[in-house]
Amino acid sequence: MKLIIAAVGRLKAGPERELAARYVERSVASCRSVGLTGFEVREIDESRARRMEDRRADEARALLALLPEHARIIALDERGKHLTSEAFAADLGKARDGAASAYALVIGGPDGLDESLRARAGLVIAFGALTWPHQLARVLAAEQTYRAITILAGHPYHRA
Repeated sequence: MKLIIAAVGRLKAGPERELAARYVERSVASCRSVGLTGFEVREIDESRARRMEDRRADEARALLALLPEHARIIALDERGKHLTSEAFAADLGKARDGAASAYALVIGGPDGLDESLRARAGLVIAFGALTWPHQLARVLAAEQTYRAITILAGHPYHRA
């Protein structure tokens, strides 16, 4: 099973991009030890549609087009469930052991995610009650994915 972060927008050069890349690299180095095949970040441009609803719908179609069939979609949304890192790791492990072709964390654009994408998601999660800037949401997704891998591997990175 492949790990994917699919996001609206492109990270510009800077500390957020470097930090996200560091966690992706760590994940790639550890994937095989827990039966995962790799980790990719896939990006789309923000929609240029005039109406917010149309932008969300355009972005949802483009994000879904990036994902393989039978992917477990995890939508990141401020209205989602608050999970512990252990519960997130357990969900990743369950998807790995099931029939999922990929485990895809999906990050919407400035207008959020379209309801059609949220409905397709197997899980909708939030990184707390706060609203995070897009760049930091990407870093958090990459770090929590790396943390989940270390939890599955029994590595001491996670000390809760």
